[in-house]
Amino acid sequence: MSTSSTPSTPSTPVGIDVTGAIRDALLRGEYAPRQRLVETDLCEQFGVRRAGVRAAFQQLTAEGLVEIQRNRGARVREITFAEAVQITEARMVLEGLIAARAAERIGPAEAETLRGIGADMAKAVADGEVTAYSDLNARLHRCVRDIAGHETADRLIEQLRAQVVRHRFMLSLVPGRARASLPQHQRIIEAIVAGDPQKAEAAMRDHLAGVIEALRALEASRTAAG
Repeated sequence: MSTSSTPSTPSTPVGIDVTGAIRDALLRGEYAPRQRLVETDLCEQFGVRRAGVRAAFQQLTAEGLVEIQRNRGARVREITFAEAVQITEARMVLEGLIAARAAERIGPAEAETLRGIGADMAKAVADGEVTAYSDLNARLHRCVRDIAGHETADRLIEQLRAQVVRHRFMLSLVPGRARASLPQHQRIIEAIVAGDPQKAEAAMRDHLAGVIEALRALEASRTAAG
């Protein structure tokens, strides 16, 4: 007796994190601001159903990376310079808290790690390695958050930083930016390693105030040029 079988519907492959994959692509700059995110293309790319992609869009919308337009679908959310400044102002409060907490919790091994990152940053500036410096910058902030161990603040900071990834990249390319920010990062490291919460918080806030000034200067230069 013959048996017939019904073709199975493709399911989401085990281990595929669609939200994470799209988020990573956004943070790598693979999509331009306001670029449409086509469901069918992403379904084909990741081998998943539309429901999986739509769920990813909902999560990324909540994170401020994507916006869903009625009858038009999803697109990459554009962050203006004004919003980038506001985001950095919010980061100033949260990362100041994180720096203070890290100063209270730091141990010898963590202190050595921070000193090593600081030395590598100084070398990158001396060698004119802009990309290396940018990567070390991100590593330093990540390390400080790991030392602090404040899960709620860490989650909020990561979301805020993701929203301004393009602005961070543009700032990293500004001539002299790395050299200007290096002493700010060194003061953060020194205060945390010294176990001084007040100085650590002040140093972090001063650094992010410098980022805000740089963002405003970059916006002014682009407005004048355009």
